[in-house]
Amino acid sequence: MAQLQSALLTLLQVLRDTDEHDMIRRLLGSALQMLVDAEATAYIGADRHERTGERRTQRNGTRDKLVSTAAGDVTVKIPKTRTGSFFPSLLAPRRRVDRALHAVICEAYVHGVSTRKVDDLVVALGIDSGISKSEVSRICAALDDDVRTWRERPLDHTWFPYVFLDATFCKVRVHGRVVSQAVVIATGVSIDGRREILGHAIGDSENEPFWTEFLRSLRDRGLAVTTPEHPAGVQLVISDAHRGLTTAIATVLPGATWQRCRVHFMRNALAKVSKGQAEMVAATIRTIFAQPTAAAVRDQVDTVAVTLRPRFPAVADLLTDARADITAFADFPDAHWRKIWSNNPIERLNREIKRRTDVVGIFPNPAALDRLVGAVLIEAHDEWQASDRRYLSEASMAKLLPPEPAALTQHATEGVDTPALTTA
Repeated sequence: MAQLQSALLTLLQVLRDTDEHDMIRRLLGSALQMLVDAEATAYIGADRHERTGERRTQRNGTRDKLVSTAAGDVTVKIPKTRTGSFFPSLLAPRRRVDRALHAVICEAYVHGVSTRKVDDLVVALGIDSGISKSEVSRICAALDDDVRTWRERPLDHTWFPYVFLDATFCKVRVHGRVVSQAVVIATGVSIDGRREILGHAIGDSENEPFWTEFLRSLRDRGLAVTTPEHPAGVQLVISDAHRGLTTAIATVLPGATWQRCRVHFMRNALAKVSKGQAEMVAATIRTIFAQPTAAAVRDQVDTVAVTLRPRFPAVADLLTDARADITAFADFPDAHWRKIWSNNPIERLNREIKRRTDVVGIFPNPAALDRLVGAVLIEAHDEWQASDRRYLSEASMAKLLPPEPAALTQHATEGVDTPALTTA
């Protein structure tokens, strides 16, 4: 106790003559040293110069260990032993930075900080030695296994009546050139009303072969397709009107209805009118989606087309041609309409991805883009699963369940003896 009091008084005298930053570093170093010494005493079974029956070995000097912390680099003396090997559990061996800093670096990368900027971040945290790009890449590569496992997980644990598809683009360096790469994402609403991110892919372009391959990968992982024999599959796909995408949907998900995204359709329609007339045209088109019944929705398309034709014939033709596609939602429960007539939910994911990737700017290779996008999507997916809030209520989703076939009911009762009625 007297030795500890003397050591603390000595430390206090030293701290009086140091600045605030150095004082914190010295305090942290002293605290780490005390913890290391306490663990060494427990390991050896005796304190310095102490004789006990529980002693396992003897001290044999110390060795210095440089520890990187948020307050700066500190040196800790680790006791050596004559027999056996001791290393404090608080300090992971052969680590340049501690576990907490590893988490900070990975989190910074996930949030779109480039490897060059991560080095500045580490220095700003007070680690004078910094960190190399190869070390950052090694740390962040640990995310690859998580992304791969998540991307390949099976999808047959439930069925998804609604599937949303969309894409965004990011800059990537490929073979020495900076090119734009498509990031395609699929999300789904399960039969219990919860949202899940089904998967993502990165490719050179958003064409039909690319979409077809992506959708087939979802089917291979267990995404159910609606057929007459198996009605519990994808019933509605919501997306933009890219020809390659719609062709891929018809090929790979043949039993599903296609809903053209209302938001994208509105943009296409307003591109055909002057800026001064845009709000009036938009308000007129929005009346289609304000109708209370499916029949009224489709009738309103015809009414709006007739109204707009004299002044905006191009918009009227667009409405007439897209009538079935923009009103597909009306065949589903009206409680779902606002959630399934556009792919706004996936647009929010795209914005989050762009927010993170814009910090990086140009990715060094497609693998780096895939790693960051995958980590962002896993984060969003986990938040959706942890939330108690459902995208659509379970009761309303039950309306999508296929009716129980009468033949099945009859078959279930065949061969069952009906007890005879008895009278008292």
